[in-house]
Amino acid sequence: MQNEQSESMRLDKWLWCSRFYKTRALAASAIKGHKVDVNGSVVKAAKNIRVGDRVEIGKTPYKYTITILKLAHNRLPASKAVLIYEEDKDSIQRREELAQQMKADAASFPQTRGRPTKRDRREIIRFTRISKEE
Repeated sequence: MQNEQSESMRLDKWLWCSRFYKTRALAASAIKGHKVDVNGSVVKAAKNIRVGDRVEIGKTPYKYTITILKLAHNRLPASKAVLIYEEDKDSIQRREELAQQMKADAASFPQTRGRPTKRDRREIIRFTRISKEE
């Protein structure tokens, strides 16, 4: 029985152990929301996974495509959690490109300081009044 358990484990528990999600409940809800696929098919949280399974995880805005290398039955430190799976090179490249694109988009938008001051509000009102009169 113990040997049978060590060959497979629940998907939601593995996602929690590998630190993709902070809690098992979050992992289960992501699976239920069809954000996680195993070997190209939609699964349930109780799906037993094995070493070698291919898992696609959608965490907005990124998408991870990983292969399971080891099963961990306890939550691991982040330094060890990255050793139990291998991310595809294509997945890494897509995430890096998306991160660069998001950084460029953020640079093109003006940075705000929060709520306008009283002086800023007066200037806005003055500007809108002038615009309406024309």
